[in-house]
Amino acid sequence: MPSEPLFLNGHSLSLHDVQAVISGQPVALHPSALQAIERSRAVVEDVLAAGKVVYGINTGFGYLKNQVIPVHDLEALQRNLILSHACGVGEAFAESTVRAIMLLRANTLVQGHSGVRPVLVETLLAFLNAGLHPVIPSQGSVGASGDLAPLAHLALALMGEGEVMHQGLRQPTAQALQQHPEIQPLVLQAKEGLALINGTQPMTALGCQVATGLAQALDLADAIAALSIQVSLGSRQAFRPELHALRPHPGQLRSARQLWHWMADSELLAAHANCDEVQDAYAFRCAPQVHGASRDSLSHIEAVLGREINAVTDNPIILPESGEIISCGHFHGQPVALVMDQAKVALAELANISERRIERLLNPALNRGLPAFLTPQGGLNSGFMIPQYVAAALVSENKVLAHPASVDSIPTSANQEDHVSMGTIAANQALKMLGHLQQVLVIELLCACQALDLRRPLKASPAGEALYAAVREQIPTLHSDRWLGPELATAAELLAGNQLTSLLSQHAVV
Repeated sequence: MPSEPLFLNGHSLSLHDVQAVISGQPVALHPSALQAIERSRAVVEDVLAAGKVVYGINTGFGYLKNQVIPVHDLEALQRNLILSHACGVGEAFAESTVRAIMLLRANTLVQGHSGVRPVLVETLLAFLNAGLHPVIPSQGSVGASGDLAPLAHLALALMGEGEVMHQGLRQPTAQALQQHPEIQPLVLQAKEGLALINGTQPMTALGCQVATGLAQALDLADAIAALSIQVSLGSRQAFRPELHALRPHPGQLRSARQLWHWMADSELLAAHANCDEVQDAYAFRCAPQVHGASRDSLSHIEAVLGREINAVTDNPIILPESGEIISCGHFHGQPVALVMDQAKVALAELANISERRIERLLNPALNRGLPAFLTPQGGLNSGFMIPQYVAAALVSENKVLAHPASVDSIPTSANQEDHVSMGTIAANQALKMLGHLQQVLVIELLCACQALDLRRPLKASPAGEALYAAVREQIPTLHSDRWLGPELATAAELLAGNQLTSLLSQHAVV
């Protein structure tokens, strides 16, 4: 775990930083952030001292916005807000997601436009650094006014209530805090409850994980496709640089370069260079165009998320320079919702074309001389027949999940909040689809490695042989039918980790 803390200033957080904190890097406040927090809090204190009525400070919420709350009830107002809103349902977010949520919420608060006290942000970071991860249900947000229900569960833990995951155990927050006497539960003051829950951090945290996983999957998809094409006795010619310069979409260019490079010096390609085959099927020949389009989508997704993780998504927003507190719509999750739906399409298509390559590896009418389902004794053995069924099922489910969540909107809060983003639904679906894509790529990779065994003594390209060797270190050749479930799980862990990505970096395109 990195020992040097990440200093939050609200403006320079990167997707790489988010991943580092997910992996355990500690977080601290930048001195400039502390000053910004204090300035915005002073505006709230001035409002209270002057007896002004300001939404979110001394009023009700949503449809109840016109209900003025007396000073002696302001603490109860914030507490009741959290208690009433912490009603999410469904499976809890993974701790990795919760760590990202905590980081992103802190990063918006430190910009000094939310009116919280420094102790609130310090307590949030203390929870994060101590590994006290609030249990946050994954369902219940419509993505405006922010991710209210999920963030309320985060706030509940900071109050010493609710539940946390700590050292692998789910337990009451109060019990876990007994092991950390240096951390005191918060008693929320005016504006602070609302400042904790008005924002897009859950959907954005999920989005960061989707973007990181998609970037990794794209390179792996190129490398696995390169191996599949070789063992299918395909051609490298469709990936020539001078061809792709004629249609210069950036993602397509990168995928084409990688396919061209990762298929270089292949004995398999050389052995049939003068065969009668005129061209390969689309699943092989059009890999740069399909993978590249998903890669270009990723570029836009990363740009939107990069802005969102450094944005103020609160309401109302405090402008310390003028002393104004203004209601606006920065909590609305539409920017994230749209790119999460875009990510879903990108993920679905990568899995779709990978499954078609699996079919071409297994089908004796298409695989250019390999045995059916890549087993030498077909009939007695089924080989990789059923893994293709699994891939087909995952691809089909992805097609259902790819329907855009953001095209739906159901009014809430007595129609005061009459358009919502459904961004968290889209982000949850995208993360699920990423898992499906990884599993489909795993099946393609195992099939390609099996096909390479059947093509011996010919060798694949150096990059292909390195990929093959990494798989064979953990999963042997399939000589006869055996239980493949654990091996698919092992390969999925290999693909989702950093080992294959690091291996490919050793064969990076110059």
